[in-house]
Amino acid sequence: MEKNNEVKQFVMDRYNEVAESSCGCCGDNTNYTMFSDSYAAKKGYVPDADLSLGCGIPTDYVNIKQGEHVLDLGSGAGNDCFVARSIVGENGKVTGLDFSDKMLEKARLNNEKMGYKNVSFVKGDIESIPLPDNSVDVVISNCVLNLVPDKTKAFSEIRRVMKPGGRLSVSDIVIRGDLPQELRDAVALYAGCISGALKIDEYIQAFKEAGFENPETKKEKHLPISDRLILKHSTEKALADFKEGLVEVLSITLFARK
Repeated sequence: MEKNNEVKQFVMDRYNEVAESSCGCCGDNTNYTMFSDSYAAKKGYVPDADLSLGCGIPTDYVNIKQGEHVLDLGSGAGNDCFVARSIVGENGKVTGLDFSDKMLEKARLNNEKMGYKNVSFVKGDIESIPLPDNSVDVVISNCVLNLVPDKTKAFSEIRRVMKPGGRLSVSDIVIRGDLPQELRDAVALYAGCISGALKIDEYIQAFKEAGFENPETKKEKHLPISDRLILKHSTEKALADFKEGLVEVLSITLFARK
């Protein structure tokens, strides 16, 4: 429990820093914007809300409909929320959940500028989502669930708040192969979405065990990890494994139903 709290505090501190600097740099000034996809052509895109901290575009794969209630977990400055709002329209609803006060402040300011009355941002922890059972049609999340220490609890909470038949689309970081333990133990990498990542098969299985139907990968992308970053937290052997393709860091977008 103490280690989980340490991780959460570290992530919160880092993302508060990012919100204040509007720079996608976390942990030892490492730039993680290389993980992100471009939103520039997306309807509803708000440049001030895009801090380039995602690793996919989850709204592309979940068939959001007008009038639905969408929950964005780890909503940051509001980027995915505003794209989702352009789809649900005036009669829908979008809720962004984040535990970083600075991110919430930034998101609310962006929303105030846009004048949206059906978009709201609430403070909360994904391991204990402050929403009623069966209350949302769609859950999205972008490069956030790998930051959550207790993924079993988080996935259970996500399912709890979804309506029967609700849909889930999450973009996240996963590992293929065996990530060296010293990298997993480097809490400084959590804000860069690496050391908290599960193996891809474990990640999909975790959603199945939480009760989601037929979780499937809609998109997969290789993510390059710098030699400097690997050597800072690991060994020459680990670097060789990465170069030989024995270990790979991926971003995936996963779709599932309740």
